[in-house]
Amino acid sequence: MQGVIKSYDPTSGDGTVLRDTDLIEVDLADDALNGSIFRMLRQGQRVVFDLDPQGRATRLRLGSEVDMETPGH
Repeated sequence: MQGVIKSYDPTSGDGTVLRDTDLIEVDLADDALNGSIFRMLRQGQRVVFDLDPQGRATRLRLGSEVDMETPGH
């Protein structure tokens, strides 16, 4: 899935992603940044993510232009 970071608190790790497909807000899982290149997130940052069994965003990562369906790529 793809989305944009809506909010992120670096102290607590709490945050939300706005999902591209339906604009639903998805909470970040506690392990959302584990194993990723991200150490911090900023509002408006585009990410690719999976959903954990509780429906929270996990495995945040950068996508390629193809993943993000950027026109012309």
